[in-house]
Amino acid sequence: MTDPVDDATLALLVEVAGTPKPGNVDRRRDLDDLRFEAFLGGAVGARPGLERAARGTAGGAGPAVGDAFERAVRGMADRAGTNTQFGCLLLLVPLVRAAADPGRDLSPAGLDALCRATTVEDAVAFYRAFEAVDVAVDDPPPGADDLDVRRGSDAEPAIRDRGATLRDVLALSADPAGGTDDDDEGAGDRVPDRNAAEWTEGFPRTFRAAEWILSDEGPLADRAARAFLGLLAAEPDTLVASTRGAATAREASERAVTLLGVESAVSGAVGGVDAVPTDAVHDADLDAAESLADEFVDEGINPGTTADLTCAALFVALRRGAEVAP
Repeated sequence: MTDPVDDATLALLVEVAGTPKPGNVDRRRDLDDLRFEAFLGGAVGARPGLERAARGTAGGAGPAVGDAFERAVRGMADRAGTNTQFGCLLLLVPLVRAAADPGRDLSPAGLDALCRATTVEDAVAFYRAFEAVDVAVDDPPPGADDLDVRRGSDAEPAIRDRGATLRDVLALSADPAGGTDDDDEGAGDRVPDRNAAEWTEGFPRTFRAAEWILSDEGPLADRAARAFLGLLAAEPDTLVASTRGAATAREASERAVTLLGVESAVSGAVGGVDAVPTDAVHDADLDAAESLADEFVDEGINPGTTADLTCAALFVALRRGAEVAP
């Protein structure tokens, strides 16, 4: 069996190498403020934090994912000089912890149990990580201004007063509408944070996309690029919604739906990863996606959350036998 930290590092590298991933940096495209080699540096810099995740807490007192995440983010920022993989690391750290812990399974149930075991200390460390890099986030939901992640360590008293665990604070972003369906017309104009939703739902997007990758053929980076298109078609991207608005995020997903040739159950997406046919992902035309990639870059559309989910899916696929060797 391969080492979980090696697989996480490889997932970071293969994700950024995969092309085309419309709107994102890849081995053929830089963005105005992000370059391909910065992501390579970020993957290297994050490794000590990933190693911390694999070790867990001395004595087995808890998952220690907050401290591991903070270390990974600071290492990424120090080596890359910018935010390259914040969202990827938010997903990879619990995945690595689950894979390295002989008492846990790398499964939806195993990840759900691990996330529920996080503590207030994990939440405090998570907030400190926001002091290392700039992260595009929405305003907090009503009644949670004191838990705005942009406050960094200044939010620690509020976290402790509320007794909020890391999963608790991520749940605020996973369901910003407070239980309403944010993607339905009239339910507001906010797109849920898909990375946060992984934490509260047992990583369904990650495991579904890993299945697409494992059952696909060809170079692993190409399989990852096709999985990216499937994820973007499934649901609007959080980063696009944060930087360009929910309407643009939904329109970007609708363009991915069109490229895959699948029917959309709701406006702007197919309605979730389970609604995306595996065959449509495997048959995705990467040449046509090249044109969409150029369009997204020209329009400033950057589906970075979808890239995060692709990275997490690559990790699970690697743990389940995917290889980079021909």
